[in-house]
Amino acid sequence: MTTIISLKNVSKTFRIKDGTTVHALDNITLDVKEGEFVSLIGPSGCGKSTLLRLIADLVPPTEGLVMVNGKSAAQARKTRDSGFVFQNATLYDWRTVIKNVELPLEIMGFSREEREHRAREMLALVELKGFENKYPWQLSGGMQQRVSIARALAFKPRILLMDEPFGALDEMTRERMNNELLSIYTEFKEMSVIFVTHSIAEAVYLSTKVIVLSPRPGRIAEEIEIHLPQPRGPETREHDDYFHLTAQVRHALRGHMAHHGFDE
Repeated sequence: MTTIISLKNVSKTFRIKDGTTVHALDNITLDVKEGEFVSLIGPSGCGKSTLLRLIADLVPPTEGLVMVNGKSAAQARKTRDSGFVFQNATLYDWRTVIKNVELPLEIMGFSREEREHRAREMLALVELKGFENKYPWQLSGGMQQRVSIARALAFKPRILLMDEPFGALDEMTRERMNNELLSIYTEFKEMSVIFVTHSIAEAVYLSTKVIVLSPRPGRIAEEIEIHLPQPRGPETREHDDYFHLTAQVRHALRGHMAHHGFDE
């Protein structure tokens, strides 16, 4: 498979207001292949979201090289090779659902007809057909996140970057959103997904690979391949391999947190 994202010896240090520095990430080397679903998991403050933002070129690396779709991260951002879904839906309350989804296409100069066609197509994909003319404040949290996902997919990116998009949802809604995301991932067969989560169960259920990060400064502690059959559904969570893999990820997290002096 083609490498779609490549990080070589990437580190990130932030300088904060009092003049001190925070070493967020240290010497990250990671390749993500086309079509992979990679989850990043680790303790709070380990740099998961920072790593995602480096790939999206929302922040620059202090050291190292970030390549996205064969280009620098900055060039890939200009050519919109990736879509980004934030922790909160970040929708514009004064725009209807369909106009929120159309926004990146509008910025990119797509015709009105093409914008509407793609937006309706993506809203149908996330099961929001019939809600096109509603406003974000009229939707539940889960529905707002589906609009956000539809917007990120509207320009058909090669890469989908997701920063804990379901963290604020209740457990039942979260499970449903997991299943909808897997359906979207199956639909976009060549799209790669990088997904930040604190949930071991979610990481194992969704992913083809889980990257376990150490406490700050974040380093890659383990890469765990997730060999679970596709397509996945509720029965996957009852599979023996699923339990073994969740235990493996949990063991990796606990081991590296204990090594750095973190108590559970």
